[in-house]
Amino acid sequence: MRMPGRTRAGRIRGMTDTAELDERVADEARSAGLRERRLAAHRTARRVFARFGFHKSLRERLAELDGAEGLYDLDELSDVYGDGVVEALEAKVAGLLGTEAAAFFPTGTMAQQVALRCWAGRTGDRTVALHALSHPEVHERNAFSEVGGLRPVRVTSEPRLPTAAEVRDFEEPFGALMLELPLRDAGFVLPTWEELTEAVDAARERDAVVHFDGARLWESTVHFGRSLEEIAGLADSVYVSFYKSLEAFGGAALAGPRDLVEEAKAWRHRYGGQVFQQFPTVLSALVGLERELPRLPEYVAHARVVAAALREGFAAAGTPWARVHPQVPHTHDFQVWLPYDPDVLAEAAVRTAEETGVVLFGGGWDRGGPGLAFTEVHVRAAGLEWTAEDVRTAVAEFVARLPEPVR
Repeated sequence: MRMPGRTRAGRIRGMTDTAELDERVADEARSAGLRERRLAAHRTARRVFARFGFHKSLRERLAELDGAEGLYDLDELSDVYGDGVVEALEAKVAGLLGTEAAAFFPTGTMAQQVALRCWAGRTGDRTVALHALSHPEVHERNAFSEVGGLRPVRVTSEPRLPTAAEVRDFEEPFGALMLELPLRDAGFVLPTWEELTEAVDAARERDAVVHFDGARLWESTVHFGRSLEEIAGLADSVYVSFYKSLEAFGGAALAGPRDLVEEAKAWRHRYGGQVFQQFPTVLSALVGLERELPRLPEYVAHARVVAAALREGFAAAGTPWARVHPQVPHTHDFQVWLPYDPDVLAEAAVRTAEETGVVLFGGGWDRGGPGLAFTEVHVRAAGLEWTAEDVRTAVAEFVARLPEPVR
């Protein structure tokens, strides 16, 4: 008996699918190759804006704990399921943020899901109002709804934080408003202090609680002109990261009222976050709070010098269109936009680093529209060595390796 074969249309579709798959595999291989070249060039570069943990060897990372002895008694017994040094870090974070308590979490994704499901139990409303570009919406594979049983609704998709009017006039009820400070995918942007307080007040008028996604809250004090305690005091709960700005090995904390934090610890256990021992990560967080936190205002100030020099450098190089966003960075991170495809910019950036030993753009490039791409610039301790002239010179070297743009 003859088995039925595929139709001609099916065969053509199969060939098309195979071609698309081959192209996708080739694209992924090119991207992986570029990333390996970028990391290798960064490793040997004489000048970079930042050296993150993934740029360093295991030995180098472990060496960063050398100063931990003055921050915690290393002769004490190591932690077991969240006691000891973990509790010391939690107390320190609560003190810095001015909250009753804090709980250490292995990831911010877990911390925020737990926080918002705890609030949902208290408010009786599982709806969370947030920005369309917020981290849970863009980077967490629908974790709020798929894992947390929450219902996210998007207050706005504009490249800024939600306004008080948008919060007040949103057409659906919600139990919690989540604000990401700063909003990374919009360019690490922050509202003014007045705009933030008005948005919080608008949520409270609707009997909603307010949760801050403060993964990068530590460096927001410069823009707001307020202390960490004042900023965190606006919200009912706050999440902070230990590795994004403080350069710890990982980890996060949820801070807020003591009863909320105690319930969050129960959910932390259910989520698999009650890790047997966490002292290496916790010690690295204590080191970050001691070494990096006091330096963040210095990094923010220098990021503004770097941003201005980038604008000047692209103008002097005759680049037809370039944008630094925000024009004056709100934190020590910001975006650069250029009128080229991402692959073109990525290759030029890697070649510049390989041939000059200077890394101007150390991250990947994302498509921002037809013939338009952007990358992120992060200024940390290594970036303080750059003068404005260094930046302008590096821009000229980078632009020299770009093709003529399509006009």
